[in-house]
Amino acid sequence: MKIRFLSLASGSSGNCYYLGTDTYGILIDAGIGPRTIKKILKEHGIGIESIRAILVTHDHADHIKAVGSLGEKCGIPVYATPETHKGINKSYCMTEKLSTCVRHLFKETPLTLEDFKITAFEVPHDGTDNVGYCIELDGKVFSFLTDMGYITPTAAQYICKANYLIIEANYDEEMLKMGPYPQYLKERIVSNNGHMCNRDTANFLAENIHEGLRYIWLCHLSKDNNHPELAYKTVELILRSKGILVGKDVQLVTLKRNTPSELYEFE
Repeated sequence: MKIRFLSLASGSSGNCYYLGTDTYGILIDAGIGPRTIKKILKEHGIGIESIRAILVTHDHADHIKAVGSLGEKCGIPVYATPETHKGINKSYCMTEKLSTCVRHLFKETPLTLEDFKITAFEVPHDGTDNVGYCIELDGKVFSFLTDMGYITPTAAQYICKANYLIIEANYDEEMLKMGPYPQYLKERIVSNNGHMCNRDTANFLAENIHEGLRYIWLCHLSKDNNHPELAYKTVELILRSKGILVGKDVQLVTLKRNTPSELYEFE
């Protein structure tokens, strides 16, 4: 089975990821415009009718902007925890409320959708209810952790299972400290319900990397408090300090905020 992964956008202005096979797939979050999602997918030969589900990580606008349109108008089931569904329909960005497309999932309870085995798990963030996803497909494990304040033992368990890991590296500590954000926002970002910095993500990976991990994609980089090159270099250097060579032992990619990644295909 050929497995395909694509980041459509990854950042505070919108997040959306595609994971699929030759014939169908799912979206993890849909936080950019529905027309943009359809256009990007079409450019890669993926029809919107082949999307079996949208998995929502939490109810912040940059993760749910298109779920109303795709769910209700295109008939795509939208999976989230019951509390997240409540938060979605209360959100200011939801002009199209969810009703017929609502599907509930529960943390740590595996869900099977055709060839996908999906497990939602709790991550610390300041949405209504927040999850990461571990998705098993044809013997390969993808773990998505897009917004989290720190790595809990539960999150660590799913990171360490992954062959393909999408993990947040939101900010550089010095850039945030010296940057223009008001103090309350800086405190929110660095809190246990905020975001992960480059160094904390790198340190965890360096201490817990395993030989089954093939790809690391750094996601949700801040526009104002990070640079793709800085995030990449921070992680690369800390991995190297533990004898782990990027490009040889593991592949490392920083995902773009507003433009799609390449389409990755794995046999």
